[in-house]
Amino acid sequence: MTEARPRTAGRARRVHPAWWVAAATFLALLGAAGFRSTPGVLVEPLHTEFGWSIGAISFAIAVNLALFGVTAPFAAALMERFGVRRVVTVALLLVTAGASSTVFMTQVWQLVLLWGVIVGLGTGSMALALVATVVNRWFVARRGLVSGILTAASATGQLVFLPLVALVVESAGWRPAALVTAVAALAVVPVVLLLMRDRPSDVGVLPYGGTAADVVPAQRTGAAALALRSLVEASRNRTFWLLFAGFFICGATTAGLVQAHFVPAAHDHGMPATTAASLLAVVGVFDLVGTVFSGWLTDRFDPRLLLAAYYTLRGVSLFALPALFGTDLNASMLAFVVFYGLDWVATVPPTMALARAEFGARSAVVFGWIFAAHQVGAAVAALSAGLVRDALGSYDAAWYGGAVLCLVAAVLSIAIRRRVAVAA
Repeated sequence: MTEARPRTAGRARRVHPAWWVAAATFLALLGAAGFRSTPGVLVEPLHTEFGWSIGAISFAIAVNLALFGVTAPFAAALMERFGVRRVVTVALLLVTAGASSTVFMTQVWQLVLLWGVIVGLGTGSMALALVATVVNRWFVARRGLVSGILTAASATGQLVFLPLVALVVESAGWRPAALVTAVAALAVVPVVLLLMRDRPSDVGVLPYGGTAADVVPAQRTGAAALALRSLVEASRNRTFWLLFAGFFICGATTAGLVQAHFVPAAHDHGMPATTAASLLAVVGVFDLVGTVFSGWLTDRFDPRLLLAAYYTLRGVSLFALPALFGTDLNASMLAFVVFYGLDWVATVPPTMALARAEFGARSAVVFGWIFAAHQVGAAVAALSAGLVRDALGSYDAAWYGGAVLCLVAAVLSIAIRRRVAVAA
């Protein structure tokens, strides 16, 4: 007993292993984000080279976004069965294979298969369900802050990669740009193998800030059954559907609308693609600040009110967007970019907190289904906006439609029972 105490004290003075796992997760999400940053930049080059319509290219984007979401709950269940490190490693290799193979495509169905299906499955296995799994297993203290940081890694990475991808596309073509993003995903694999561990018990520690009562036992069998059973049970819960609908709108107004179509919309108004991509990178920088700050706020304030405020402000900004486009960068557009960045995925920490309060130990898998709604919303918006552009020659109706949806999401957030917010 006298020897155990010094070791425990020494262990307490070291960096807790949870932070190393969080760092590996951050880099994995950042690496996977590389290829997910390319759709908005590649729309015009693919349209020019192959003559594919914006709607057809948008369909491939929609498949990617939908699978990115639908895969998430099953990936969370697979992490229970096989471990986080194995699932993330395979996912990164899928992203690398899909991204690198696009350089050989000549038909639009190949774009759907490689860009839509393979990369969608790979990135979906490292979606926000991964964030929920890592946070729930490894952290009790600082959950809101860590979920904000990890969420920002995924969203910010997608946007910060954009100027690099746009520059490569402009100088060397879209094929080298696809290879660059494939290498980015592959480079993270050794880091995951070195630093990632499945559970605190693997390294003989308790969750950060937690006790033995906070340890959740692993479920080693029935990954698919666990995912489906969690959906069936959650579907009987009113809070689940309110979060589900709100996140559907969140995905529609970020990844589906702005990320996928901001660059081609700006190009319609005469703005160079590299300039528009750089603006989205600024969104990514401020998203990091906004999401981490949102995590901090989630640890302190009613998550429902935070969600209502985020969605309302996002809707107002989308109403203003069509009037801001022009050939040159102006202060109003820069203000929109900064504001939208702060709000980009600030919705994730409060949504995750409400799901955790309502569903407890099952919340990572349940949140996977809520995140699936996010990506289905993104897919619907990406396809719809492309079809609107083909039919009307302008994206304006898509921006206004997104603004209205944001106001609906604000109302849905307030409708969540207060007792859930208090528990969160």
